[in-house]
Amino acid sequence: MPMKPHLTLPIAIASALALAACGKQETPPPAAEPVAVETPAETPPVEPMPAASENPTVGGAAMDASKDIVTNASAAPNLSTLVAAVKAADLVGTLQGAGPFTVFAPTDDAFAKLPAGTVDGLLKPEKKADLAGLLTYHVVAGNVDAAALAQQIEAGGGSATLTTVQGATLTAKSDGMGGITLTDGKGGTAKVTNADVRQSNGVVHVIDSVLMPK
Repeated sequence: MPMKPHLTLPIAIASALALAACGKQETPPPAAEPVAVETPAETPPVEPMPAASENPTVGGAAMDASKDIVTNASAAPNLSTLVAAVKAADLVGTLQGAGPFTVFAPTDDAFAKLPAGTVDGLLKPEKKADLAGLLTYHVVAGNVDAAALAQQIEAGGGSATLTTVQGATLTAKSDGMGGITLTDGKGGTAKVTNADVRQSNGVVHVIDSVLMPK
């Protein structure tokens, strides 16, 4: 059957549009530029701070290792008699000096063991030289901590002889329980009750009795 003329034009137009659509090249959208993403820098691990070596307290009072022997002793409530004696003997300047000094520091209770009137008598101006001699008998030149003292005792076969600033000697021994005892020139003994109290100019070992030279 012959094609009807009135259908030829719409079909031709549709065919042309289809061909045009197929032949049209769409321009692709521009590629998006890559976005730079900053990776946060890796945080380096935090090194733990080394634990500070704690200085022993004396009589409940904190002792500052950056301060001198007299300043720290003045802050200790159980060393008040010793501090008064140091002042009366005019030894403050000496014990605030560069040192280093090792001080065996008797407590107030240690001084209280002395016969009645002994301390008051020593604090009199006319007894200044005697008092200075007694106090310097408790001082050894150098920085002798407990570990060094234990080594000296071991090297000495069980005892160590310490020459004091006063000139006489003390004998140090182990008490068999990790502690140290001192024997003075008269045969009296004192026990170290609080060792290794660090000072800017030395070390202090607190003792429970007053040491007496000959």
